[in-house]
Amino acid sequence: MKPERKKRIRQLALWTWSWVATLAIATFGPKFIWDNHSFLTTFAVLINAANGILMIIANRHLFNDFDELERKIHLESLAITLGLAVVFGITYSLLDITNIISFDAEISIVIFFIGITYLVSLMVNSRRYK
Repeated sequence: MKPERKKRIRQLALWTWSWVATLAIATFGPKFIWDNHSFLTTFAVLINAANGILMIIANRHLFNDFDELERKIHLESLAITLGLAVVFGITYSLLDITNIISFDAEISIVIFFIGITYLVSLMVNSRRYK
């Protein structure tokens, strides 16, 4: 693996973990650290959003380092994931709105679905093209 690729993967990992950490702080800080102080909560959410944007930029830099085949594999996997996420997310929400399911539709289920879909489609596309 090229040193530049390793650097980009390391940067993406750092921004991803930073985003996860700031998400945890923004989620649990208001309840356990600063007693729902509105300024601190807003600040934590904005810091989390900024970390998310930097994580996306790091991901883009990694994708720009891919060769044509890697880009094709990831692009097809992302297209499948986006389509299924929209269909699944809307269907899941509709099941909740119409009370077909007895529990509230939670975004964590949709995020889990997106992660699994991307992983599986990436594995299938990698096998297909190699």
